[in-house]
Amino acid sequence: MTEKVFLNDKLVDIEDARIPAGDGGFLYGAGLFETMRCSYGVVFRLSDHLDRLLNSAKALFIEHSYSKEYLKDSVYKVIEANGLKDARIRLTLSAGKMSQAQGKKNATLLITAAKLVVEPYPAEYYKKGVLVVLCPFRQNVTDPTCGHKTTCYFPRMLAVRHAREKNSTEALWFTTDGRLAEGCISNVFLVKDSRLYTPAANTPVLPGIARKTVCEMAIAQKIEIVEKDLTIDDLLSADEVFITNVIMQVMPVVGVERHTVGYGKPGPMTRKMQNYYDEFVKKHCEQKQ
Repeated sequence: MTEKVFLNDKLVDIEDARIPAGDGGFLYGAGLFETMRCSYGVVFRLSDHLDRLLNSAKALFIEHSYSKEYLKDSVYKVIEANGLKDARIRLTLSAGKMSQAQGKKNATLLITAAKLVVEPYPAEYYKKGVLVVLCPFRQNVTDPTCGHKTTCYFPRMLAVRHAREKNSTEALWFTTDGRLAEGCISNVFLVKDSRLYTPAANTPVLPGIARKTVCEMAIAQKIEIVEKDLTIDDLLSADEVFITNVIMQVMPVVGVERHTVGYGKPGPMTRKMQNYYDEFVKKHCEQKQ
């Protein structure tokens, strides 16, 4: 079966999808995207993903005419057209043709869906944990795109490449003033004395959907969670570290560069959050079937 994508206002074969050469997303990275996970035929926290996208579009002046309901319907059209139950979905909203007059621009909407294997990451990663490195670049808090999931992702890709060259899974970013921010494709959590710590959203960091889920689960389980400025000392003195996104979910970190986190294996709090997250996803998706 030929893969279908949703481009602007209709489903088309992926080979027939065409984006104008003058599109601002292609020329300048002027766009936003969401990566979503579908389980049991239900997109996990789709409403939250779309709220984030629409809020960023407003903040960054990306003009479009799409309602939240229209976007929801379009996402499920792509999933159904490709006959998927477990899927990785990407929704991209770019600025459209830059030659159009202000106030009359028509954004480009592209939604794709691909089959998601049961474990997108090796099972060993979850069992034994992963290594991360410190990103050689810095997150500039005055950058207007910080905290938004934009298509200008090349710096993140370069940092991921740096991590891979050091046989690591992720690179952790710090701000120009030395605060821990986030991973290239993830949010980061520290555990110290049975408390959870994570950089505050106004660091700024991307307000991750998995991050939000972990925070809600912690509150529900009466686990103290603190959002605050964190430093390299906080990272290296943590009892446990884990990273999150909706595809990887909760991933244990057992090493930062040459530093061993805790006892060098996933700790009890991380294991709890993994189990809580799995249960949360199953309940969330199965209830909406």
